[in-house]
Amino acid sequence: MKKIPTIFKRNPENIFEISKEPHPDCLWVFQNEGVATRKYDGSCCMVRDGVLYKRRSIKKRKPVPFDFEEVAFDENTGKKFGWVPVDFESKADKYHAKAWKTSLQDGTYELLGPKVQGNPEYFADNFLLRHSEAQILSGGLRTFDWIQSYLAASDIEGIVYHHPDGRMAKITKRHFGLPRVPAWKQKKEIENV
Repeated sequence: MKKIPTIFKRNPENIFEISKEPHPDCLWVFQNEGVATRKYDGSCCMVRDGVLYKRRSIKKRKPVPFDFEEVAFDENTGKKFGWVPVDFESKADKYHAKAWKTSLQDGTYELLGPKVQGNPEYFADNFLLRHSEAQILSGGLRTFDWIQSYLAASDIEGIVYHHPDGRMAKITKRHFGLPRVPAWKQKKEIENV
């Protein structure tokens, strides 16, 4: 899976800083094309021909595993992005193994669960959520100010826009400098005051 572009242009000096100017590859978002869905905070996976793969990025000058399937290359950072098969015997892949079901159809998924990314989504069990089945979001969500306000008031990681032709684009709280503080953590902080 290639990196999904951010809907607003990024500052090349600081990629976490965005401008109000739309990214040229994402103009369709602002022309009200496609659907907005919730971006979940997990680990990206893919099922192809009954095999589960996990997304992997490899930094410049780092060794490339023999089973790495490169999908994209970032010329600015020298990073390679791609897939490696999940090793169900490896401790590193134990949460993937817990979520795996042989009945899953080909497609991309998000691994979610109690030990994935700190579980900001509050899931009790490990599972694979198909990206095409993510929660659809309603409302404007097509202007800088609207999106910023929505994300500031919501306990979600961000938004992914899906075009009918398969293109995708995204925006996250982090792009606006907004922290994601899950409700359970907010409650804990209040209790400790």
